[in-house]
Amino acid sequence: MSEPLSTLIRKSLRPVPDYPRLGTTFYDSMPVLRQGALLKEIVEAMAAPLLGAGVTVVVGIEPQGQILGGAVAVRLGAGFISARKPRKLPWIQIRQVYALEYGNDRIERGRDEFQATDRVIVVDDVLASGDTAAAAGDLVRALGGTLAGYSFMIEEVAERGRVRLEGAPVHSILQM
Repeated sequence: MSEPLSTLIRKSLRPVPDYPRLGTTFYDSMPVLRQGALLKEIVEAMAAPLLGAGVTVVVGIEPQGQILGGAVAVRLGAGFISARKPRKLPWIQIRQVYALEYGNDRIERGRDEFQATDRVIVVDDVLASGDTAAAAGDLVRALGGTLAGYSFMIEEVAERGRVRLEGAPVHSILQM
């Protein structure tokens, strides 16, 4: 690729002004993920800092984190678990509630999915406020896994989400 990966990602994002509320711009990453060669480079870049870190499980935050997380897990030779939105799991689960700019939400996982020996990385497309990623990290810890860090395609620096994730390494490809 002739341009830096971060530039290619930025050019491919679809900005949606005033969504989910007035004054907020949502950056749709699906146009980025649609491009096969670009997706491959993104997965490589997200996995690169984690190679040799002993990651055994990747947690992808629903929905785009599932796409990226599954691919990163394959690249690392790790297992994959999805942090799901409410009412998607039919068995005993644990919930983690978190705040959003426009209300509360929660993610869920089954109680028996992590081993004490698991080193877990949390993956998502965008780090903004950090609330969703922090909730996923808290869920990993509550279920007995060791949180090894976070990896994002995009980090919205002005939102200061990295501050919410202190205590674990945070990797991002594009800071905007």
